[in-house]
Amino acid sequence: MALRAGLRVWAEIDLDAIEANVTALRRHSGAPKLLAVVKGNAYGHGATAVAKAALAAGAWGLGVIGVDEGEVLRRNGVGSPLLVLGSIAPGVAGRVIAADLRATVASLDTARALSNAALSAGGQAVVHIKVETGLNRFGLLPAEAVRLAKEVRDLPNVVVEGLSTHFASVDEGDKEFTFRQYDAFRDAADKLPWIPVHHLSSTGSILDLPQLGLGMVRAGIGTYGYYPSEMVDHGVGLRPALQLRSRVARVHPVAEGESVGYAQTWQAARPSVIATVMAGYADGIRRILSNKGVALVQGHRAPFAGRVAMDMLMLDVTDIPGVAAEDEVTLIGSQGAASIWADEIALLCETISYEVLAGLSSRIVRLYTRGGRIVACEDLSGYRETSTL
Repeated sequence: MALRAGLRVWAEIDLDAIEANVTALRRHSGAPKLLAVVKGNAYGHGATAVAKAALAAGAWGLGVIGVDEGEVLRRNGVGSPLLVLGSIAPGVAGRVIAADLRATVASLDTARALSNAALSAGGQAVVHIKVETGLNRFGLLPAEAVRLAKEVRDLPNVVVEGLSTHFASVDEGDKEFTFRQYDAFRDAADKLPWIPVHHLSSTGSILDLPQLGLGMVRAGIGTYGYYPSEMVDHGVGLRPALQLRSRVARVHPVAEGESVGYAQTWQAARPSVIATVMAGYADGIRRILSNKGVALVQGHRAPFAGRVAMDMLMLDVTDIPGVAAEDEVTLIGSQGAASIWADEIALLCETISYEVLAGLSSRIVRLYTRGGRIVACEDLSGYRETSTL
């Protein structure tokens, strides 16, 4: 369908895989609640469709990084608990209340602003207190967090629902520092027995340390079918939900010694055949993949030839006979018996799968499937379900 419609570059997101991943993580964790983290446009997968699939699989709520991400989900009909995981400026307190968002709080000024906004709107602010236990990124030291929680409890129209922290190295083999963070968190939590929801576990600790799940776990990269590192347990079956594809726009021969692409960084060592593909770094295909990336054409691996441009890249398809314009190209995913996933691309880019996925541009058309059938689409004009496609 994507080729018939003339799409330049598109992602196919399997909502059945999202649901299966959430279900597997929720069961393995044993925690009463699972928060599916959909920040960063659901790690590049598209937040609205992923949010609805995660909730259908039993997620209690969703995690976003800022108010704007929560507002988009509300406009698209997502009614579940939405927790803003990032720092909130006092100036956006009114928007938090208007969108019925839960706020992560680490300052009394923010809590007071939320209280005032809730009073003005005739509603209530639901907050989670962030404890700093060693990541040294966001939150208050345990004693300060305990003090803040008690002060916030006394503010009008404010409910302190949660207490949280974030592990620094749970995805590594050595868990000593993780247990030190856990002990610091429990020291604060034990002084605040009236706060009902405690959460500190991300995908790595869900997989390796389910006993630390407490009242709620936060499933980020695992929701999308990836493990946070090679050092965590891979026993819980997860499957990648996203495949990224484009099409061949042109196939042309180049003579031995001819160059391809900007700055002539690739030269043909033999008479070669080059395929131009309609995807580039503005779509999230990283420029560092120039001359070392790989894509799939007709079920075979084809190396990148020359520099990745903003909107196009070239492949050396000399050893793949019969490649033609309009052939499908797989940049992430599987084609025939071959596959290339975000983990492999991350190694080539000297980064992690999170960055590869989250870097996928909003101008990529996202097609959502269930049982192999397209049920929703998201592009620059917005999100729409099957009835409006």
